Amino acid sequence: MAGPFSDVERSIFVSKGVLSEDHQPNQILERDEEIDQYRHALQDVLFGRTPQNVMLYGKAGLGKTAVTTYMMEALQEEVTKRSDADDLHVHELNCNGKSLYTVVRTLVNELLPDHASDFPKRGLGTADAFEELYAQLDRIGGTHLVVFDEIDHLDDVDTLLYELPRARSIGHITESKVGVIGISNNYTFRQSLSPKVKDTLMETEISFSPYDASELRTILADRADRAFVEGACDDSAIARAAAIAAKDRGNARQAIDLLRVGGEVATRCDDDRVDDSHIVKAQELVQRGRLRNRIRDQTQHAQLLLETVAYIEQQDDSPARSRTIKDRYESVADSHAVDPLTTLKSIQNHLSDLHMLGFLQRRDRNHGEGGGRYYEYELDLDPQIVLDIRREAESEPTS
Repeated sequence: MAGPFSDVERSIFVSKGVLSEDHQPNQILERDEEIDQYRHALQDVLFGRTPQNVMLYGKAGLGKTAVTTYMMEALQEEVTKRSDADDLHVHELNCNGKSLYTVVRTLVNELLPDHASDFPKRGLGTADAFEELYAQLDRIGGTHLVVFDEIDHLDDVDTLLYELPRARSIGHITESKVGVIGISNNYTFRQSLSPKVKDTLMETEISFSPYDASELRTILADRADRAFVEGACDDSAIARAAAIAAKDRGNARQAIDLLRVGGEVATRCDDDRVDDSHIVKAQELVQRGRLRNRIRDQTQHAQLLLETVAYIEQQDDSPARSRTIKDRYESVADSHAVDPLTTLKSIQNHLSDLHMLGFLQRRDRNHGEGGGRYYEYELDLDPQIVLDIRREAESEPTS
């Protein structure tokens, strides 16, 4: 009896992983200026000097993390060839959802010798964690570059950026050197730092601008050459994916996703080459996937409010005031066996956040002295997609 895969003859993909989000290219395309700025900022490491601090700014999908990984690997390779360079140690931490204590503790545990017990999760303070960090840095010696991805999400980031960059100058460390590399999706992150931190950092700033369609075509053509069987990806597919992504956010990750999903669409259609028609079909799938991730990143009550507004939209009762939304939200929360938020103010705060994030449209209503002023809300999305995503999330087993 033939199995479910017995009729699969060939794949148009030769290396599908090249189109995955975690693929690290050996060569970075269309970021020569940023790489040159990076090189100048880090070259002191090659001569045994204290490294400069570096801050990278730019929206997601613009190459900040990929360029950083590429530069760290290239720097480590060059250090091994030079007699006047100290040993280089690179540490990478993601700050999203982390406390300062957790981040410093993670770094300490990475530095501790294998036989040592982990630094405790609780019972000690951040000052204790920094003290142990400095002890371990000096025990190991050499130069340490610490990469903090999504640094703008870290609580008490002022303390981190005040402590580490000046650790050697004030004598906390004497046998090692430390440089901080911060990666932020927020272009205005530096403005939120205290004046003393800005003075301490003295950092090199590297800003990553959105890719244009021509740059995205170059990146996609390179990926397509390595991802697909020869001749299996039409130039029209590359051009369409680049144009869609450039018009949206100039996001390379989105463009690459479109190409990968376009290949999957072509495969399901039993077509032996990807063209622009497959990219058009892929566009809705990619957008739905991105929206799914954005919705699932929200708090439970924010998701329930989105679901509520979607139901209101389908019943042609939008835009709706927060009081109306609150009444229906309580029913939705009850249907999911969730205790609802009890105050109108908390509902209004969540609705305001969802408006700021682009999920909802908000209309300001002013009926004068007698009628008062209030907001009305409606979805800025397809309500059916929101409900489908919520249904999928609720049907998934909890771990």
